[in-house]
Amino acid sequence: MKLFFIMIFMLSGLFFFGVGTLGLFRFKDVLSRAHSAAKCDTLGAFLCTSSLMMVSGFHFASMKLLLIIIFLWLTNPTATHLIAKAEVKRNKKQYDEVIMNGDI
Repeated sequence: MKLFFIMIFMLSGLFFFGVGTLGLFRFKDVLSRAHSAAKCDTLGAFLCTSSLMMVSGFHFASMKLLLIIIFLWLTNPTATHLIAKAEVKRNKKQYDEVIMNGDI
């Protein structure tokens, strides 16, 4: 039964990594690509790392994996926000036109 959950978590994590990679190739602009990559990367890393925690059991290694999950949950959204903010700042004129035209 434990092996079943380990496989489900790992395959689900790999699925989300794949969807995020597909989003990087399919979307046109930087903001959409960053959104796709950040959401799928965070969830995929959580599921794969949780699967590894189940494999290792309750040991010191699983505590390290938990710290990795916490670190990723804090840094991935922050990094994506900074990338998006830099992109909007760089192309401010373009995004102001989008907002004024009501295209969002």
